[in-house]
Amino acid sequence: MSRGFESHALRTCEESPHYEGIRVSDQLRPRSSRSKVRTIARHGRLKKSHPAATVMKFLAASLAVLMVSGASVAAIAAYDVVASRKPGVHLENEVKGEPAPEFSAIKGGVNLLVVGSDSRKGQDKVFGAEDSTGDLNDVTLLLHISEDHSNASVISFPRDMYVPIPGCPNPDGGTYSAMSRQKINTTLTYGGLACTVLTVEKLTGLKIPYAAEMQFSGVTAMSTAVGGVEVCVAEDIEDKHTNTYLKAGKHSLQGLDALQFLRTRHGIGDGSDLTRINNQQVFMSALLRTIKSSDTLSDFTKVYSLAKAATANMQLSTSLNSPDTLVSIALALKDIDLAKLVFVQVPTYYTDGGVAPLQPDFEGMFKAIAADKSIQLGGSTGRGATVDPDAPVAPAPPKPSASGTPTPKPEESDAPTVLPDSATGQTADEHTCSVGRTLNNQ
Repeated sequence: MSRGFESHALRTCEESPHYEGIRVSDQLRPRSSRSKVRTIARHGRLKKSHPAATVMKFLAASLAVLMVSGASVAAIAAYDVVASRKPGVHLENEVKGEPAPEFSAIKGGVNLLVVGSDSRKGQDKVFGAEDSTGDLNDVTLLLHISEDHSNASVISFPRDMYVPIPGCPNPDGGTYSAMSRQKINTTLTYGGLACTVLTVEKLTGLKIPYAAEMQFSGVTAMSTAVGGVEVCVAEDIEDKHTNTYLKAGKHSLQGLDALQFLRTRHGIGDGSDLTRINNQQVFMSALLRTIKSSDTLSDFTKVYSLAKAATANMQLSTSLNSPDTLVSIALALKDIDLAKLVFVQVPTYYTDGGVAPLQPDFEGMFKAIAADKSIQLGGSTGRGATVDPDAPVAPAPPKPSASGTPTPKPEESDAPTVLPDSATGQTADEHTCSVGRTLNNQ
């Protein structure tokens, strides 16, 4: 294990009034001399192009955005942001070969890692000074799309989960030393986006050829693009660290309010990072339902703004840094029923200073995903969320045919893998409420 990596203590959230939720864990910072992945900067001046090419790009953007509306937030793309794409981050496991065909769904399954960076570089001053934090992946999500595009899952890894970190490539040449036990949210600082991908690959046994990094500005822009996201709060949320105070009931959140809702930890459940993930799943499922709604799909301005917000605020791997690839992944997702899109938090148990993968539940879940099995939650939303009592009533199952012919049972190989209760979460079509926590209970 690198002694240099152990030599610097990171600042905790209590030491910074601007830093809560998506933040550095109480973990160790690598040497300042180590290279970091460049963070997302504000847009520079775009290169001039021929007027006809500009028109064609706009028309392509319009068509692409309309086609992918309702797809994964991470994959929605617009062609007119091609000129402003940043240099891609090289991954060790990238897909080689010809680019995906324009406007057609990608073939086969997809594993795409999306990380939320806590870096303040290029961000609004409300989040603190640019040098007030490192660059850590305090949100780590793995999007998995099945081979036949019939189902998908969004898997959350707690930021304070202890994992082994493999030897990661140094952008300046050579390799960073492997480490046997560090928190997963240190990987972005230690070796960049490629290191986070390598770590999750080793942890899950899956190959991950695509990755993207998003900062605070991306969340605010996307929630604003759809005109706000309605969330349900079961009990009052009070959090002085993020200045989040929400009474029980329904709230439409966008911009900074939406981001602070996602960042709150003290105001949710038991105040842990695990219940904060439950809260984030409440928001993400509500966001996807908003994207799929007719109010969004029929409003070109919203759809176009959402696509631009997603791509303009992401650092993409070189394998993903192509409009064709982005659209093809989005098209693979756009027709998946929300009931078949599962948000799940990996099974963990508490240990000193954080959590660790709970075996055999953790390994069993990823074996099912590697075998391209659809997964089904055992029923637990986690302590940070609860079922919305005012949720729409699910439609009744279809009646048997007049002939009395029984409905054929699915093949055993097609049956979903039911996860244990240690894997908490919900499907995108489930209406849930955040379980709040008041100051008196903190």
